[in-house]
Amino acid sequence: MSGTSGQQAQDWLEEVRWNEAGLVPAVAQDARTGRVLMVAWMNREALAETAATGRAVYWSRSRGRLWRKGEESGNVQRVRAIRLDCDGDVVLLEVEQAGGVACHTGRERCFYRELRDGRWETVEPVLRDPAEMYGAGGGA
Repeated sequence: MSGTSGQQAQDWLEEVRWNEAGLVPAVAQDARTGRVLMVAWMNREALAETAATGRAVYWSRSRGRLWRKGEESGNVQRVRAIRLDCDGDVVLLEVEQAGGVACHTGRERCFYRELRDGRWETVEPVLRDPAEMYGAGGGA
């Protein structure tokens, strides 16, 4: 990722339409396959750090702090491109997903359930045991 500095760094952040909580939804997409891996939230600090470091950083609403993807699991997301939608209210991260697992359930992506005959069915396998990634307590 190419970082910017000074006033120019602030200008691009001003173009993001942050919600009332100061957050914007961020979609993580596999840069190679185009598959949507997950959706999370970013605040200004998370987006700025992501742009500066090339590593996906999100805002964890449950923890109330920055969440550097892979900090516990090792499943880091290397960001290849950052895009902003036409309304300026959704960020798209094109990423390379380390370990092939983006979801805390041990699956490739968080969208592993599909609506079939009026119920949600799990249609994608667990690739890595969550206990291996997070210990017995699990995590995201």
